[in-house]
Amino acid sequence: MAAIEVRLPVARKLVVQSLAQGSDKHLVAPGDTITTDTGYMRGHGTYMGDEKLVASVAGAVERVNKLICVKALKTRYNGEVGDIVVGRVTEVQQKRWKVETNARLDSVLLLSSMNLPGGELRRRSAEDELAMRDYLQEGDLISAEVQAVFSDGAVSLHTRSLKYGKLGQGVLVQVSPSLVKRQKTHFHDLPCGASVILGNNGFIWIYPTPEQKDEEAGGFVTNLEPVSLHDREVISRLRNCILALVAQKLMLYDTSIVYCYEASLPHQIKDILKPEVMQEIVLETRQRLLELEG
Repeated sequence: MAAIEVRLPVARKLVVQSLAQGSDKHLVAPGDTITTDTGYMRGHGTYMGDEKLVASVAGAVERVNKLICVKALKTRYNGEVGDIVVGRVTEVQQKRWKVETNARLDSVLLLSSMNLPGGELRRRSAEDELAMRDYLQEGDLISAEVQAVFSDGAVSLHTRSLKYGKLGQGVLVQVSPSLVKRQKTHFHDLPCGASVILGNNGFIWIYPTPEQKDEEAGGFVTNLEPVSLHDREVISRLRNCILALVAQKLMLYDTSIVYCYEASLPHQIKDILKPEVMQEIVLETRQRLLELEG
């Protein structure tokens, strides 16, 4: 006889008052007046109407000196130089690859903007151009850094460091770019035995932590050894924890992910995405983060 799962409604826990007061950001909706002071400059997400600055998107108001802009809460990725991104190769063209990075336009990875296998330093020849599909082909996932942003908003990438390159075995999670916190490093080896790359573009790559780093591979040799059951369980739990944090609109960075992972350990992996379990785990994570900020 098949097992039947019965879930009863429970009273929702009251969120501690300090959680509600944790963010003092000025949130606006389209059409809201930001300021009537004419001394401010108009930035992204704003327009002038009847001698007052009005929001054109829903989001948080950001001020830099006299410049006011509104950062949308749900948006496509807008590239900035130095960002770490995770992307998927969609097309191989002449001396370049087109990469999907969750932006409005496809990003570009030039043949000259990447390390050759083995880390050789030389000019790219016609043989390299013919062998482009041996390096990267359609469907491959890569990690890269934003090198330049063109006037139309398209992004140019580079993989000139050994920490960037082709990604092997793991799980890709797609979230809103506004939920990924900007940090000094976006490559994290977590204490639970897995590693994450938190792409600024909202693509998050979770993979088993390698035992030794292949320095001489040049970022193109992917490890296709079978992944152990324990590693797969850790990766699945991390994925569900990230989806739980995203559902509750909590910022994603190494500390919040580790705290959420630890809070989820009493529960089975498949139960983490149940609404009541998700709420309990994320509430505990919020409390710990507040205690840490103190």
